[in-house]
Amino acid sequence: GEDNSGRKVITFSCCRMPPSHQLNHTRLLEYLKYTLDQYVENDYTVVYFHYGLKSLNKPSLKWLQTAYKEFDRKYKKNLKALYVVHPTNFIKILWNIFKPLISHKFGKKITYLNYLSDLREHLKYDQLNIPQEVIRHDENLRRKQKGKLPPVVKVPPPRPPLPTQQFGVSLQYIKNKNKGELIPPVMKETVSYLKTKGLQVEGLFRRSASIQTIKDVQKLYNQGSCHHTISSNSVKALLILVLTCLRELPQPLLTFECYDHILGITSVESSLRVTRCKQIVQGLPEHNYVVLKYLICFLHMVSQESIYNRMTASSLACVFGLNLIWPSKGTASLSALVPLNLFTELLIDFYTNIF
Repeated sequence: GEDNSGRKVITFSCCRMPPSHQLNHTRLLEYLKYTLDQYVENDYTVVYFHYGLKSLNKPSLKWLQTAYKEFDRKYKKNLKALYVVHPTNFIKILWNIFKPLISHKFGKKITYLNYLSDLREHLKYDQLNIPQEVIRHDENLRRKQKGKLPPVVKVPPPRPPLPTQQFGVSLQYIKNKNKGELIPPVMKETVSYLKTKGLQVEGLFRRSASIQTIKDVQKLYNQGSCHHTISSNSVKALLILVLTCLRELPQPLLTFECYDHILGITSVESSLRVTRCKQIVQGLPEHNYVVLKYLICFLHMVSQESIYNRMTASSLACVFGLNLIWPSKGTASLSALVPLNLFTELLIDFYTNIF
């Protein structure tokens, strides 16, 4: 989601953490850094849901100290706000322990919130993916405070999409509104432009454009009035548009049905993996297959220019993996990143064999 200033919001929920003996904390730290790396080039906000942190899943103080040091200036510079929701005495103890390590400037970015409703003052609450356990805990806290259940908030029905909408709607909707065209116009136009202007741009897909620029171009596309302004936008902005187009699909391009099949790619013998990828891809609905082929063809071209743009198939897979496929419930686990990225890398590297 976004906060009230248009900055991206990243959430961390303690209730989702498994017991410490089942968790590789080194890989957890790598996953956190990997997630943040996608946003740290611009201003961003973090929401930390403390509820659910118990003795069984609580990380050691040594790991917390290591983690704080690992998140160097690159991560702290553009972090504009850290909201700690449902803080407990444990948070106060931690603060006293780490206070000598925490700069005054960073400390000013931290805000403690006792209730979920307090978040509404700072960010777009309805965009947050809040675990049900956290919501129930919040309701219990309010019930204890007031002695009664909180009032039910009536949510207005969603507005129907515009006829020219490109983001947040299904491939079928876009096809129906664009005279049967299978490739979404926003993808076709941006990819066509990037093929001629952006293939040799260094750090392609790694560096983000400004949030406001992306929102402005999205709005223009959704209104059907962006077709003549594509060349006036930066290459970085157009790249993020492609990722946003994918991520805002109601169902991932590779479909929910393929998720478990893709996770199994690491258990397939190396010499048979390309064949297995081809089998999975050929099982996609025709529309998804056509769009995927178009996109992977472009990414294959990008990887062929990696000597200039520094984006190998492996690098592209890290960027696109979670934008092509995600689970139907919740978010992809840390262990899922390896097979998801491997599958995407194979699609890019062996494009001519698979499609």
